[in-house]
This record gives sequence, structure tokens and C-alpha cells, in this order.
Amino acid sequence: MSAPVTPKVSRVPTLPLVWIVPVIALAVGGWMVFRELRTRGPEVTIEFVDGSGVEADKTALVHKGVSVGIVTSVTLKPDLAGVTVKLRLDKTAAALALAGAQFWIVHPEIGLSGVRGLDTLLTGARINVRAGKGAPATHFTGLDRPPAPGISAEGRTFVLHSDRLGSLSAGAPVFYREVKVGAVEASRLADDATAVLIRIHLDAPYVELVRTNTRFWNAGGFSFKVGLLGAELKNTSLESLVSGGVSFATPDGKDFAPPAPDGMVFKLTPEPDKDWLKWEPKVAIKAADATKEAPVSAGVLPVVVKPSQ
Repeated sequence: MSAPVTPKVSRVPTLPLVWIVPVIALAVGGWMVFRELRTRGPEVTIEFVDGSGVEADKTALVHKGVSVGIVTSVTLKPDLAGVTVKLRLDKTAAALALAGAQFWIVHPEIGLSGVRGLDTLLTGARINVRAGKGAPATHFTGLDRPPAPGISAEGRTFVLHSDRLGSLSAGAPVFYREVKVGAVEASRLADDATAVLIRIHLDAPYVELVRTNTRFWNAGGFSFKVGLLGAELKNTSLESLVSGGVSFATPDGKDFAPPAPDGMVFKLTPEPDKDWLKWEPKVAIKAADATKEAPVSAGVLPVVVKPSQ
């Protein structure tokens, strides 16, 4: 009769089944924390006068149509003069946290200058940002209204002194020979309330067009005059008819003056003198050439227009 087989006892520890679910949950949680830390950018603080529509963990920061951050908290300031919004940027958008960045809350807006932010009727308010170019920063003062569109950081700024604002608004175009070369940035009353100061910005390629004796006039609105010699309709574009506009001219010949320095103040007149419209100074500019040949589509022949001799 054979001897009984001695059983082998394994001393390798085993994990009870009851611990499998907690371990998996811990691993998933650890991965989520790691992913959050890997994609997390800096946190910035923005002070607004009014925080209507802004909600924590819901309101997004948007730049160039892409969500690049989320609001983490909204609180009243201790003096009740506004709200403090804390916002966490994505790591890829960390470069937006630079001095000079502009933040504003986007709400639905319908006006003569256009329709903006209608999508927020469904998605709720959002915060937009325009990038700055300064040193890294974490504290900003939000804008009460959107900045004027189409204004670059490069160029030169001038101030126009006018008796009244008229139809001019932020973003209104600045024309030279009916070509848009800049825009209105902002306006305010003079310190003694006797006039209106209008700040305009000229794009970099066109700053040399403004000389110390340049003349500016209001090119916006609608004007119709009837005199002994007939009726006269003010010639204006649809854009300047709605939002207002400014035009300017520079003397030529012996009256050709040096370039105007940044911040120089000019008088804004309601209408131009007829002589101003005849000035034709030759000024070298470096604007992009929009008349260069574009790629020809299949089956479409380019049209060449020769100037008259």
C-alpha cells in the first residue's frame, strides 16, 4: 500500500478579490491626477466690475475661438466694488499670462456696430482674451467692454481733439484715400469737459502718412446739403455710415512736414476743405501687396487690366 502524498502549502501571498475594485479605482484616480497636473497651466486672477454670467467650473476662457482655460472661482471683492475671478489656464496657453493681456466677458450684444456674442445665449457667458507682450503676470484688471477690433499692437497712436463725438465709436475705421489704414481705439471727454478726445491707432505700414501738419476730418454719418448750385451728398462708405469714420490728408510739395510723433494731438474738423482732397504727397509705405497674382483655379483664366496711357 502506497504512502499518502504530502500536500504542498504555498506561502505566496494572494490579493483577496474584495481589494481588486479599490486598487483599480486608485490606479484610475492616480492617472487622472497625473494627466491633470501634466496639462495644468498657471492660475491667474482677474478683477471685473461686474461678473454677470460667470460661473465656476463652467465659464471658459476662449482665445481665437479655442477654449484654453476654465474659471475656478468667482467671489465678491472685500469692498463690494467688483468681483474677483480665478481662472486656470491650460498648459499650452501659459503664454497668455503676460503683462498687457486684456480679458473681457462676452455677452450677447446687438447694436448699430453689429451683432456679437449671440452664441452665449445657449452656452452662457465666456471670457475672451487678447494676448499681451510683457513679463509673466498672474493679476489682471478686466475690461468693461470688448476692445476695439482689428487693432494691432504695432503702429502709432494719435489723439484727435473734437467739439463732439458724433457717430464715432471704438473700432470705427480710419481712412486714407478711402483705404482703411487704422481704427478708433477709444474716446473720452477732455479734462475740462469742453471737448472730446479721440484716440486713433494707425497700422505700422501707414504711420509715415501722418505728418505734423496732417489734417483730419469726420468721414462718418450721413450728410445732405442743398444750396443755390444744387444738392450735395456726402460720399461715405457703408462701414463709416454705421460706426463712423475718420479720414485724413497730408500736404505735399514745399509744405511736406516731418512724421508726427506718437501721441501727437490733431484737430478733428467736421468736413474737409476742398484743397485737402487734392493733396498727393509721395510717401513710401510697406503695406502688403494685395494685387499680386493669386493661384489660378482650373478652367479659369486670369484677367489682366492694363493702365491707361
